[in-house]
Amino acid sequence: MQGQLTPLPGVTALSDTVTRVLGCNPSPMTLQGTNTYLVGTGKRRVLVDTGSSGVPEYVDRLEGVLREADVQLQEIVITHWHSDHVGGLADLRRRLGDIPARKFPRPEAADAPGVEPLNDGEVITTEGATLRVVHTPGHTTDHVVLHMSEGNIIFSGDCILGETTAVFEDLADYMASLELLLQLRPSAIYPGHGPVVQNPIEKIQFYMDHRREREQQILAALRNAESASCTVTDIVTAVYTDIPVYMRRPASVNVEHHLSKLVKDGLVSEEHGSYSLRERHGPPDREP
Repeated sequence: MQGQLTPLPGVTALSDTVTRVLGCNPSPMTLQGTNTYLVGTGKRRVLVDTGSSGVPEYVDRLEGVLREADVQLQEIVITHWHSDHVGGLADLRRRLGDIPARKFPRPEAADAPGVEPLNDGEVITTEGATLRVVHTPGHTTDHVVLHMSEGNIIFSGDCILGETTAVFEDLADYMASLELLLQLRPSAIYPGHGPVVQNPIEKIQFYMDHRREREQQILAALRNAESASCTVTDIVTAVYTDIPVYMRRPASVNVEHHLSKLVKDGLVSEEHGSYSLRERHGPPDREP
């Protein structure tokens, strides 16, 4: 899978205002690595996300970019709590000093010490850039995107990726967040992983259509099952027919979240980890 990804340089000037600094942490889940972004045109700039902990190559890379541009960090803004986005914060502070850092609060868990809260709708300003915080739960409860008015750009975190599709914790929230991004009608998306999305409206719509299609596939798997009920593993086997072994766990998580939504919608019932249709949604897709 990773061999099919678009190669990304370690450092890329995306515009006069934004430089992408790759996090040196590639993996099946982080793709080419976490995209961090240095934003602004002045001597003090905003960093969006920090990559993973324990990656000195990234700290060296970012420090080199700052030194070459003769700039410092004004503050760090974290899109969400996952370790590949917030994990590098302590390493950066050890090297660069006690830089202010902020993140939207996570209701189910306390944030790391020294991280101040962000508010939905808050505006962050730095020379050359104005960033509005937009709470977009679904991937995580604390997820935000940043809408930069200059160029109508969205820093999407893990709500939208440059390649492949995203995982999520709550499908209903995630779909609502995708709809919100669609309403913003950005000119481009700078994602948390993968290349810049130059066709953002098409991409967002694809994500929404993909989730609706996956829901129908899950309903079809339940409808066509040999037994009256199915486990998550049964559904993953029926729906995800061509994924590598290392992607089966993320696929299972996605199926679980789809099923939770379908249970809430009253279309599926659950008992002791097995799922069944409350009623048939049309004829079977195969001969009996």
